[in-house]
Amino acid sequence: MSYVDGFVAAVPNDKKDAFLEHSRISGEIFKRHGALKTVENWGDDVPAGEVTSFPMAVQCGADETVVFSWVVWPSKEARDAGWPKIMEDPEMSPDVNPMPFDGKRLIFGGFETVLET
Repeated sequence: MSYVDGFVAAVPNDKKDAFLEHSRISGEIFKRHGALKTVENWGDDVPAGEVTSFPMAVQCGADETVVFSWVVWPSKEARDAGWPKIMEDPEMSPDVNPMPFDGKRLIFGGFETVLET
């Protein structure tokens, strides 16, 4: 089964176009290094919680929107081989493809696919 890297971040609303461009470039780099696809989602119905929530987790401000993204890999082995290449890719340099959000508030993790319906 596939392997998935998941990401949640808070992006300034006035940086949506920059986020999409950053994601387009990053997606091509990920696919160049073995990913099957990348998916970017701009929050539309993301309620604030009382104990936990996406907005709370990324300290989303009033002028920001939560984004939910993932990268699909053919396997964990492909992902583990791809990440070092992605990090070394010159096109991922902040000078070339800057992140239009606060990376310190980015939540990420790798997930083994255990069921698809």
